[in-house]
Amino acid sequence: MMKRLGDYIRPVDVRNRDLKVTRLMGINIEKRFMPSVANVVGTDLSNYKVVSKGQFACNLMHVGRDEKIPVALQKDDEPIIVSPAYVVFEVVDTNVLLTEYLMMWFSRSEFDRNAWFYTDGDVRGGMDRDALFDMRIPVPAIEKQREIVAEYNTLQNRIETNKKLIATLEQTAQTLYRHTFIDNIDPNNLPAGWRMGTLGEYSTVKSGFAFKSDWWQTAGIPVIKIGNIDDNTIDYSACDCVDESHVDIAKKSIANEYSIVIAMTGATLGKIALVPQYSKVVLVNQRVGLFDLGANPKEKAPFLYYLLQQDFIQDEIFSVGGDSAQANVSNSDIERIKVPYPPKEIMNEFNGQCRCLLESISYHKQENQTLTQMQTLLLSKMGV
Repeated sequence: MMKRLGDYIRPVDVRNRDLKVTRLMGINIEKRFMPSVANVVGTDLSNYKVVSKGQFACNLMHVGRDEKIPVALQKDDEPIIVSPAYVVFEVVDTNVLLTEYLMMWFSRSEFDRNAWFYTDGDVRGGMDRDALFDMRIPVPAIEKQREIVAEYNTLQNRIETNKKLIATLEQTAQTLYRHTFIDNIDPNNLPAGWRMGTLGEYSTVKSGFAFKSDWWQTAGIPVIKIGNIDDNTIDYSACDCVDESHVDIAKKSIANEYSIVIAMTGATLGKIALVPQYSKVVLVNQRVGLFDLGANPKEKAPFLYYLLQQDFIQDEIFSVGGDSAQANVSNSDIERIKVPYPPKEIMNEFNGQCRCLLESISYHKQENQTLTQMQTLLLSKMGV
């Protein structure tokens, strides 16, 4: 049975009068607190709201526009401050409703869709506090809540463990790359056997396919768009898809496991991703470049993957394409970027050393996508 949310939570309005709290935070679309980007130089922070451990904060000003409620649970012991415009609240009795269970409910896409209907219809699509408190949630027995939260946290802990392992593996490979190709290497006075070449000598860049807008669907063959390139990987669950009947016409834009793609336009210009394993064919959309690494991309991927992450490569891409929302580079722009090349045996040795690291990174990123999908499935079942 669905219950009124306002019967289980109460508003909190503690102001930062003594200015003891200095951490100013906002809330991102992933529903996590993040350092605020607001310019508060000269701003009186005494009127800002304090959020303590176990309390929630949310921004109800743009729900209709964003189709999401940015709401987050403060889990740290140290309090934070948020905008005076935010709504801060807490659970009345945690023996009846767990804060973590409530945050899981807020994380459901169904919750955001339902919230959209409560917006006030103005230009900003705002939502008032009373509307939030009037929303309905299921409140099962506390034992059931604990069971659901424990299952979710088991998945989350595994995800966090994988993230730490990925970060360690990435750092190891980056250190090896810099030691081999960057440290003590002067591009103007290269060691014996080294030479200056172009990025295109190692791999040409193919353009993605221009799919028609009426081909898009929610299931089928995933297509990598610029917006899907994040954290050097691809989240297939966020990809738009096309029917299998379109694969043949777009076959030159097929990405394999360990292929590398790059954003070639817009504010994300230069972002790259190592394509993770997928059971079906994966295609690449227009304005996403696909590096041609041959029939077995894994053999050549390590050198290119870590090369593309270097600042001098990113700086060169921005200098050609610009750093605005209208930024744009071509295949040939990328291929012409100057790169110091060592003797082949040094490059082959690096690829061999880092291949197993890249395999492990790819595996754990793939596992995290599966775990995230399991979390999403668990969230969807909360309302059943």
